[in-house]
Amino acid sequence: MGVMLTIHLVRHGDTAQAADGIFCGDLDPPLTAQGLEQALRVGRAAASLELVALYCSPKLRAQQTAAPIARVSGRTPDVQDGLREIAYGSWEGRKESEIHATEPAAYNAWHDNPGIYSPPGGETAYAIAARALPVIRLVRERHAAGHVMLVSHKATVRILVCGLLGIPLQRFRTYVACPTASITSFELGPEGALLIGAADVHHLG
Repeated sequence: MGVMLTIHLVRHGDTAQAADGIFCGDLDPPLTAQGLEQALRVGRAAASLELVALYCSPKLRAQQTAAPIARVSGRTPDVQDGLREIAYGSWEGRKESEIHATEPAAYNAWHDNPGIYSPPGGETAYAIAARALPVIRLVRERHAAGHVMLVSHKATVRILVCGLLGIPLQRFRTYVACPTASITSFELGPEGALLIGAADVHHLG
């Protein structure tokens, strides 16, 4: 175990919706065959870390991604509702390009400042930060040192990155990349959060 706490934010593997540019927050699709293969590779990457804990969103796609990590690490996933994906409200299950065409005013308001504008019936970036950042605080309270993995979702990971680095939350969609099955890592020390790896997909080979 290291002397520092290192957290690894993992986005779940591929789903049919992710591949097609469909908004999928509260929807609960499974991983595709490709996504399951990606999850195995994340598990291999986790094997060398000697994880002290594993946290996971309640969504099936996140739990399926966490399963190989749990197997190699011997850690039971601790399900945290705060790690779930952004709620897209009435946009769930629809293509971003279609919403842009049919609801331009609402789409452009959200696109330009998702900190204060939400998808209709959905969540703002601030609402997501308000539930996701306390999970990081919980991890810090429980674990003084070692490696911890948190399996979550695209918007949630990007918002956590912004929150940890002090980047304006409304820039999460334009400043932070988060491909499927990527790993973004921070060392959490007395000075705060040090970004040591961003949107890493080397393990996918």
